[in-house]
Formats: sequence, C-alpha cells, structure tokens
Amino acid sequence: MLETKFHRLGEGLQVQDGSVVAGYASVFGQRDQGDDIVAPGAFAASLARLAEAGGRVRMLWQHDAAQPIGVWDEVREDARGLWVKGRLLTEVRRAREAAALMAAGAVDGLSIGYRTLRTEKLSGGGRKLLELELWEVSLVTFPMLSIARVGAKGAAGEDTSADMLRTLANGLEAARAALKE
Repeated sequence: MLETKFHRLGEGLQVQDGSVVAGYASVFGQRDQGDDIVAPGAFAASLARLAEAGGRVRMLWQHDAAQPIGVWDEVREDARGLWVKGRLLTEVRRAREAAALMAAGAVDGLSIGYRTLRTEKLSGGGRKLLELELWEVSLVTFPMLSIARVGAKGAAGEDTSADMLRTLANGLEAARAALKE
C-alpha cells in the first residue's frame, strides 16, 4: 500500500523565471502530524535499487499518478533528510499551473509517496520509519511536516544555495517556535 508524507516548501520561497525546483522532501528525526519519524538512511536502499535498475523517482502533482508534472534530476539523502532537485516540464499544462501557484504562494508543499518496509513502534505512539521504498515526490497544497521545504525555484543551472540556506534558517526558526508552544 502506498503511503504519503507531506512537507512544506518554504517561507520566503524565491520564485524566478524557469522551472527548477530544489529542496527537502523529507527531514529526518522530526515527528509529523501522523506521529511518524523518518530515520536517517530510510531511503538509501530504495535509491540504490532505483539507480541499479535505471529507474527514477517520479514528480507528480498532488500524488496523482495520472498527473506527472516534471522530473527529479537528483534525489539523495544527506545528514538532514531527502533532498530533491528537478524541473517542472513547462510543456505540460499542469506544470505551468503548478509554477504559477508556487509563484503566488498558493502551493508550498512537498510530499513523498512510499511503501513502508521496516518500522519500529515509538513510545507514546507513532512509528519510526527505518526503511522506505520511495516511489514519488509530489508538489502539494497541504504539508504534513512543516519544516521540509523547497529551497528555491529558478532557471536551470542557477545558483540557489543562498536561498536554500535562508530557507533552512527559516525552517529551523519555525521548528524552535513550534517546540516552545
């Protein structure tokens, strides 16, 4: 059964001409609204299997398999989480609409579609997700984990590292504020 996890794209999201989208689709160690926590390394085996088979993680609109809107050119784990970078295919009507909605701030979320392979129960409820089979990463309206964010959307090849650092800082500040509540 395919499950999904949502992440918010980012406050202060910089939207520029072009079609490149980059950011975190999942952040490790953070409890989401479904009481799940994704463990570091949860995607490693899945990404290795995909690479070996020549497959790729799909970019969808709102988890709808009938609405691919682009391609993820890079999907990797780092110390923080699952980082993705890809291109909206502006020849596709829904991708143009997605770009316009992102530019206006109406859509600001990323969500992963996956199948759970291995978990641990957490004390107090929920699960620690140890191994996931990643199928797709979608642009979505409603995030489940508010600190996973798209760092930037811009023209292909454009340096967006300053924007990503600014978005990371905003995410950390939002997490600190949420923990104080």
